Amino acid sequence: MEDTSKYLIHADISADGVVERSDVVGAIYGQTEGLLGDELDLRDLQQSSKVGRIEVEIESNGGQSVGSVTIATSIDKVATATLAAALETLDRIGPCRAELEIRDIEDVRAAKRRRVVERAQELLHDAFGEGAMTSEEILEQVRQSVRVADITEYEGQPAGPRVVDSDAVVVVEGRADVLTLLEYGVKNAVAVDGTNVPEAVADLTADRTVTAFLDGDRGGHLILRELAQVGDIDYVAFAPDGTSVEDLTREEVFAVLREKTPYESVAERADPEDDPADAAEALATDGSQSPSPPADAETEAASPPTPESPSTPGTGDGADAAGVDGAEPLRRGAAEAAEAVTASTPDAESDDEQADSADEDDADAGPATLRDHVADVIGANRGVARLLDADAETLSEAPAEEAGDAVDDADPAPAVVVLDGTAAQRLADVAADSGVERIVAADLGAFTKRPTSVRVHAADDIALQ
Repeated sequence: MEDTSKYLIHADISADGVVERSDVVGAIYGQTEGLLGDELDLRDLQQSSKVGRIEVEIESNGGQSVGSVTIATSIDKVATATLAAALETLDRIGPCRAELEIRDIEDVRAAKRRRVVERAQELLHDAFGEGAMTSEEILEQVRQSVRVADITEYEGQPAGPRVVDSDAVVVVEGRADVLTLLEYGVKNAVAVDGTNVPEAVADLTADRTVTAFLDGDRGGHLILRELAQVGDIDYVAFAPDGTSVEDLTREEVFAVLREKTPYESVAERADPEDDPADAAEALATDGSQSPSPPADAETEAASPPTPESPSTPGTGDGADAAGVDGAEPLRRGAAEAAEAVTASTPDAESDDEQADSADEDDADAGPATLRDHVADVIGANRGVARLLDADAETLSEAPAEEAGDAVDDADPAPAVVVLDGTAAQRLADVAADSGVERIVAADLGAFTKRPTSVRVHAADDIALQ
């Protein structure tokens, strides 16, 4: 009946006494019998399936009974309304006084129409929502499918499809870098997936022209250091300081690759254990940026020539003048040039006076570089934490076990913390909140989540000289 009903009569019922469902149904049949004639007799309508069964829900509490009555009909709305009005004539249920009141006559078809509309809206949103795509979205999906389809594996490492048969390969850090290069048309890239260079990638570098294209952070320099130990690198290219290869645009990628530098010159000019920013600065040095070479550097350059790497964009005359044999030529040359100027000054002190003054300055001056501070604090086992500013000047010191509180209370906040102890999670969290850029500790503890804004490494990563 429910499938063919057109209307639902909803009524509320109450009785002054305890009654049950059967009492309510009997009262409805008995008190409406013959009231509306044969055509609207409730029993006859039910037998002809024009009225459904009477649904009753009744509850008794404190000597009172209340509930609801629902009757489904398939007769027209005039007959339904008349039948509903007849139900309100009920005034007794068994021995109890009772009252039945029509609450609502629901049009089942209207309810079905509402459900149809609601479902149609859902279908319209879900089924057709993805169809409204812009041209950029369509092109991006096509590019993504091409990138995913093109990426392959070389001995288990993410790689472009041309790595196997290409004479030159580009070594990058991770899968995302390979995908980025694939998008820009570079199909001979292979990823090392971390600082532990796989043996397969190391073997691949033996007979190929290899360009290491790495992120402009410490991780990139550590990968370069290990790759140089286990493989054979021809050229080096770094993303701009603080950025990753995967973040570069097409123009930036090809600009960096065009300015790649022979590894031999990078190995001489930049210590892999130095700060990444320092190494990147050394990598970027060319003839237009370097100061004029000192006199002894020119003499070395004039001595019998040593084999040079093929020139590539990004290396200039300044790098060639420094030569392979000149360790730290620019810093040493600057110092010697300064001494030469002092010696040529009419009012210059005597050699003995200069030596005495230098000895006094050395005695009064503290550590000048981060390495000096690491040697002074951790190398000497002093058991303290030293807070430094951005120029490697000492701000304050505190016992090693109070390093976290010292950083938290420091004003101004330090840029570097040198700790003769173990760097743990709390110190890293406090340092991140205070804006500390680096922590150098005797050793590293367990970290559940290392902050990305703070570089934390052991003293072994800093070359003590």
